[in-house]
Amino acid sequence: MGIIIHIQQKLDQGLILKTEKYRQEKNVHHYHLKGISSDGGTEPSALVDDNGSEEDFSYEDLCQASPRYLQPGGEQLAINELISDGNVVCAEALWDHVTMDDQELGFKAGDVIQVLEASNKDWWWGRSEDKEAWFPASFVRLRVNQEELSENSSSTPSEEQDEEASQSRHRHCENKQQMRTNVIREIMDTERVYIKHLRDICEGYLRQCRKHTGMFTVAQLATIFGNIEDIYKFQRKFLKDLEKQYNKEEPHLSEIGSCFLQNQEGFAIYSEYCNNHPGACLELANLMKQGKYRHFFEACRLLQQMIDIAIDGFLLTPVQKICKYPLQLAELLKYTTQEHGDYSNIKAAYEAMKNVACLINERKRKLESIDKIARWQVSIVGWEGLDILDRSSELIHSGELTKITKQGKSQQRMFFLFDHQLVSCKKDLLRRDMLYYKGRLDMDEMELVDLGDGRDKDCNLSVKNAFKLVSRTTDEVYLFCAKKQEDKARWLQACADERRRVQEDQEMGEQPLALESGYNRCPVAPPHQSLHPIHQRHITMPTSVPQQQVFGLAEPKRKPSLFWHTFNRLTPFRK
Repeated sequence: MGIIIHIQQKLDQGLILKTEKYRQEKNVHHYHLKGISSDGGTEPSALVDDNGSEEDFSYEDLCQASPRYLQPGGEQLAINELISDGNVVCAEALWDHVTMDDQELGFKAGDVIQVLEASNKDWWWGRSEDKEAWFPASFVRLRVNQEELSENSSSTPSEEQDEEASQSRHRHCENKQQMRTNVIREIMDTERVYIKHLRDICEGYLRQCRKHTGMFTVAQLATIFGNIEDIYKFQRKFLKDLEKQYNKEEPHLSEIGSCFLQNQEGFAIYSEYCNNHPGACLELANLMKQGKYRHFFEACRLLQQMIDIAIDGFLLTPVQKICKYPLQLAELLKYTTQEHGDYSNIKAAYEAMKNVACLINERKRKLESIDKIARWQVSIVGWEGLDILDRSSELIHSGELTKITKQGKSQQRMFFLFDHQLVSCKKDLLRRDMLYYKGRLDMDEMELVDLGDGRDKDCNLSVKNAFKLVSRTTDEVYLFCAKKQEDKARWLQACADERRRVQEDQEMGEQPLALESGYNRCPVAPPHQSLHPIHQRHITMPTSVPQQQVFGLAEPKRKPSLFWHTFNRLTPFRK
């Protein structure tokens, strides 16, 4: 049974109370917005579509159809109950998560993460490969079908088991139909809720903002909302196409692949919105410094009966949506047999939407990386030389290596591989999250040499899991050893990826994205930093560091304490 069905059952109990709460909020706070409004009037709660008819999705209708998406905080509570009951809960990454913090889980779009704890609404604790750490909940989509079926069960030659094998295949077919039903329903339900969110943005925020010319200029609204109205118009048409192809009686027979293919070109409007989104985040951040804007946007939310999410969270939904489509289609394709009438269309739709999402994810990843590199550099004690962003715009790999000096001494160092350069840092003996700058290598001048286990002739030392970088100009040799063979393999692959990405940028004539975006140089570390070093990742940034390059992906500014997570997991009083 799909996890979404589990969550819906757990959340249905509080639906009536939640609906009543929103009604009360509307009644209590209605005066607030009227006090701000220039005309004191209110707008109807439905927008009119192209045919002149009103949208037929009221708040109550949406709650009854899909309460799990409308109740803030309810989803993670239900997920924790499932985990406590012994269920395995998996999520798929919507986009890459770039991190320089070993307490965070880095991953790429499409990676599967097992959710181990979801008590915090912003940061979840999960496992990917062999690592457990925090990751931002807004970066993932829960899988609809959590239970994997055995696809390769072989039939036995025993005649006595033929009938049992036949029954097993029949049950497998029925389960696959149910799983396809789950995915189809998720696509339909999330699409309907998405339409409501878009309507709330256009009607609840944008329409009210346009009435207040003293508070917002036309240019400001264009920056904040972009082409959201065009997206809303397009998505209404897309939903109508989906509804026509949706088989309510037997959802697994629905053939919706053609809807994506017919509207493939229309999804291109998301590119403009996503490119505009960093500027929207910056403009909103500046306005939110003033109390009147905070009160205004909150009053808009309450009057429109929106869920308890800030305006920047609503403006994020189109970016999340376009990246969620390929994950949904991939799961749908998995449970669509080749004999199904929609198989070829779903396969083509998946490839089409994956290409759209990849372009958006790539730019997001680079812009996000720029901001994190700037924050990271400020946290390094004793930084020397040029800023990282003068030449680089992306962290490719990081980890601990042992550096062997010319004299044969071993030095344990943290290395950070960026495009064009490799930075070396030393950890503080007491505060392991504090790093001291120790130097860097120009990767454009280096040649990578893989070494086998044994004695190296250049250093006359016996080495294991080693590789070296040799300078093409000075012939100087830099020898590195990893703890494990797999760590060495990751570094070799990372160095190859670094050269490939640099070459691709050169072929496309691209300069570092930080320069392209007009990103300012990193500020000099505050004078007190040498006495009281700031945390490697979650720090208070000086106001001189621009934030417009952050791709506004609602990543929480702080994650829960690792100490409290460990304490909660070990406490004997935990149920």
